Amino acid sequence: MLVYSFLGAGLVFQTLGILALHRFPDVYTRIHGTTECTTLGSLLLYTGLILYAFTVLGGFNASFSVHIIMLMLLVMITNSAGAHAIAKASHRSGILPKGAIVDRLEEDRRKSDV
Repeated sequence: MLVYSFLGAGLVFQTLGILALHRFPDVYTRIHGTTECTTLGSLLLYTGLILYAFTVLGGFNASFSVHIIMLMLLVMITNSAGAHAIAKASHRSGILPKGAIVDRLEEDRRKSDV
């Protein structure tokens, strides 16, 4: 039951990430929604996979678990780095968040240039 709980929760968060991509109004909220949901969804799926392998193989398989844990770390690093790169490129392209009146980053950049 625990394995199916992890796998089911992972699928729910992955689905929420897909919905966030389609429903949120601008690039910044889409990045936030998809990155948070897919990171947690992936971690839950990988944890369920480790537990499933443990139950099916009848014991602790260290090599498989280490590979999955390394994959989990890679997902955590690359998802956040990718989201940051997309947000930075969007800001440099002049895309503001929906409803934004003031751009504090641009104000700070102008102050530092003076």
